[in-house]
Amino acid sequence: MPTLEQIQAKLKKLQAQADALIARKAQIAIDQIRELMLKHGLTTADIEAQAKARRAAKGLNGNAASGKLKPTAAGQKIPKYRDHKTGATWTGHGRAPGWIAGAKDRSVFLIDGASESRPSASGVATRAKRKGQPKGAQPPKYRDPATGATWSGRGPAPRWLAAVKDRTRFLIDGKATSAAASGAVSKKAAAKKVVAKKTTARSQSAATKKAVVKPAAKKAAARKVTAKKAAAKAPGRKKAAASELTTSAAAPLASTAASA
Repeated sequence: MPTLEQIQAKLKKLQAQADALIARKAQIAIDQIRELMLKHGLTTADIEAQAKARRAAKGLNGNAASGKLKPTAAGQKIPKYRDHKTGATWTGHGRAPGWIAGAKDRSVFLIDGASESRPSASGVATRAKRKGQPKGAQPPKYRDPATGATWSGRGPAPRWLAAVKDRTRFLIDGKATSAAASGAVSKKAAAKKVVAKKTTARSQSAATKKAVVKPAAKKAAARKVTAKKAAAKAPGRKKAAASELTTSAAAPLASTAASA
């Protein structure tokens, strides 16, 4: 009959094996989820939005919400759209979930009793002036020809596109023209920047040369003035030297005459 220690050791060994199997299955599930997300261009934000929508679709008692609108608590928004397949709802505010983001006509998802408000002309014009990326799930922009996986161009790039230098060959039909146009615009802007830099460099070099030439011209003028002064003083120095020579020559003659 096995002892208690032997049974406990066997339990520990079995528990370790069970933990290893659980970790292996969890890793396999994570890899599958990652591949699905990369294939459909989804992010964790899309999953969280879907989970929030499902939670909002359920009532306080845990039952799914019915087709009619129910009064909500203060501050809680009323759902306006519902996915007929999953029962997920959306209030119409904030980021649109994936099941309605790509829909052209959202009125088919309206809940009974809700009406879809149409934006006014001023609102449309204001939105057109706004800059930045649109919210919600975006349509795919790139496609892998080998696997058919797509990417919308937002968020981290998938592995099949992350290391590619020229992504234009993965563009889906219809996006290549816009990409080429944007590339041409960017090239023109870069060329303008290069020309502006060259012009600035030339003006700076010209200003530097002028700044160097001015002190040199001042020094040359000062040298000319010094040379003129020296030339003006030279005759006086010659006369003084001649008088000194005459005086020195007359002194011995005077002394000889005195002695005679």
